[in-house]
Amino acid sequence: MKFSEMKIDSRILKAISDLAIVEPTEIQEKALPLALEGKDVIGQSMTGSGKTLVFGVPIIQNIQHGRGIQALVLAPTRELADQITKHIVKFSKYVKLNICEIYGGVSMEPQTYNLRHADVVVGTPGRILDHMRRGNINYSGLKMLVFDEADRMLDMGFIDDIKLIVSQMPRKRQTMMFSATIPDELMYIVKNYMINPVRVRAQAHVSKHKLRQVYYDVKQEYKMSLLVHLMKKEKPTLAIVFCATRGMTDIVESALAQNGIEAKAIHGGHTQSRRSAIMEGFHSGKVHVLVATDVAARGLDIKNVTHIFNYDCPNSADDYTHRIGRTARIGAEGKAITLLSQHDHQAFRSIVGRQDIEKGSPEKFPIVKFRMPERRSFHPMRRRFGGGGFRRRRF
Repeated sequence: MKFSEMKIDSRILKAISDLAIVEPTEIQEKALPLALEGKDVIGQSMTGSGKTLVFGVPIIQNIQHGRGIQALVLAPTRELADQITKHIVKFSKYVKLNICEIYGGVSMEPQTYNLRHADVVVGTPGRILDHMRRGNINYSGLKMLVFDEADRMLDMGFIDDIKLIVSQMPRKRQTMMFSATIPDELMYIVKNYMINPVRVRAQAHVSKHKLRQVYYDVKQEYKMSLLVHLMKKEKPTLAIVFCATRGMTDIVESALAQNGIEAKAIHGGHTQSRRSAIMEGFHSGKVHVLVATDVAARGLDIKNVTHIFNYDCPNSADDYTHRIGRTARIGAEGKAITLLSQHDHQAFRSIVGRQDIEKGSPEKFPIVKFRMPERRSFHPMRRRFGGGGFRRRRF
């Protein structure tokens, strides 16, 4: 089905055409007609599959400028909220709408002013709740509620915030939820906040002909040397290196930089302005390697990533799927490389059973030297185990 065959306002169709979006993606073709009919929708698809258009178009089409907050989009991170806002702005190029971004790490005063004139609000649960407590948000005219990256919001401990936010909304509304995975915990949202939702699935896994997956066994003390060697051998155009902790992202960033590889770390410890500057550099190709934690990378829609490096093995198959789903998108090819040391084997066994991953046999590689970054109060090889899981943070 083409966009022109869907019941989309001509002004929105023109904006979509201006963006050179010609053919709907799988999730758009399956879910957008349902969303336009006003149905509650559960959309299961990966980051970068085009789901923002699925909920963005109905929001633009069904609300009227100047009648208060009529749509709320909840996202787990600042970066995702910012990306969603930018996409909706582009889709509404020929429709007058006021779209307000609400997230932490920046002053509340400008947000308070913008909320008075907002038609659509896109934000993170923590900061949305802060504004609600100050009486800055009125949901009486709300028509549409969207949960984006819902599984990640649960992972980050936002379920209590979500309950408080939704408790203030009118029951009669359209609710849509989008998530790469649908764990059992998400059924709370489905049962309590949605009415006869239609579940739509898009392909979760990329063809092995497009995405090559490789793992290497290496002693922990040689893992950094192997990473540097593979970086120089693979010569990625754009790459993301995933680490387990904020501290490790800083160590990897420093080690790569000292060995001639342009890399920048991004994590929740950075200011919003620094995070934005790093992402702008990565999007423009000025930075070729992004080093990130799962938390910091959640929801980031980054195009043209050629390589994923798992410096630290993910905890679960779902986390692995989220990571590798950032490459080999929309017909492009990509490569996912996982580095394993002895303590990674147990976690990796649960991943191998659901993926087509080949074992790599690295040739000899030089042992690199690097200075540890300053301002370190932790052991450089400290692992995520024993940390008690993620606590809720204000992203």
